[in-house]
Amino acid sequence: MSSPHPTIGITMGDPSGVGPEIIVKALQEMSPELRSVSAVIGNLELLKRADKLVGTGLTFTDSLDARGGMVPVVHVPSKGQHEIRDGQISAAGGEAAYQYIVKAVDLATSGQIAVIVTAPLNKGAMHAAGHHFDGHTELLAHLTGAASSFMLLASDKLSAIHVTTHVSLRGATQRGTTDRVLATIRAGNAHFKALGFANPRIAVAGLNPHCGEGGIFGTEEIDHIVPAVEQAQRESINVKGPISGDTVFYRALKGEFDLVVAQYHDQGHIPTKLIAFDETVNVTLGLPIRRTSVDHGTAFDIAWQGKASPINMRAAVAYARLMADRMPARVAA
Repeated sequence: MSSPHPTIGITMGDPSGVGPEIIVKALQEMSPELRSVSAVIGNLELLKRADKLVGTGLTFTDSLDARGGMVPVVHVPSKGQHEIRDGQISAAGGEAAYQYIVKAVDLATSGQIAVIVTAPLNKGAMHAAGHHFDGHTELLAHLTGAASSFMLLASDKLSAIHVTTHVSLRGATQRGTTDRVLATIRAGNAHFKALGFANPRIAVAGLNPHCGEGGIFGTEEIDHIVPAVEQAQRESINVKGPISGDTVFYRALKGEFDLVVAQYHDQGHIPTKLIAFDETVNVTLGLPIRRTSVDHGTAFDIAWQGKASPINMRAAVAYARLMADRMPARVAA
């Protein structure tokens, strides 16, 4: 009998980092049923080594049709595997992480897995391997042909979706157009509705101090953010704003809003990580596939020492499972 839960795919990330370790630790904590629908996409021998390192006692199979608590593994070979060293940045590690993502996208687009969960990769290692992307999100957008994507940081306590992410502050002011702010509101609203929120309560943060004070401290709110909010309201989206960045997250934390639209990277990252550092999950919206990720790096300094905590991987898998179970298959997140 097949499982009632769709299969998710967990990419190993840079094998020199903590990815293999946190994956096996997270898998050990699952029920046998969920473990057998949590496929690992990476290097089987390294996964077995991580299992032995931390004593999780898992069993693996090379079939996605796993049973009895066995872990399905999609083994992905890559160039220069013998050059990978524990806790060290290398082109070989970057190449491996890249190939794991390529395979995961193939599996997701063909419907063999429902959601991708990514362990961390190292941007420098990936660049050294010749793959010049700013991170997972940009790579996934490239591989899927998506015109745009959105970063959502989600937790039970506080969630924020970002208008801009990996750009300078100057770049954030330039890229935060009316169209982009509106698209971000729409993406967040659609995602939360798909999760089961009947009428998501969304707040849009201002860009400037005190939302510009009527243009005294900047006119981005007047020129771009207000028009986007008003258009979203005309579309019957339950959104308010702009609201000053120094109060909007507090109001959301107290339960007034389900989601905050942050204008730039640190505006959204600082409060979400301050409030729920270990539980915050990175979710990519706007792609034709669905993806969650841990919200931390490769941690080379503690890699392959048995020290890495699986708490954030556990949260990323749980959110992916929520998406897989609640959202219709083959619907963009």
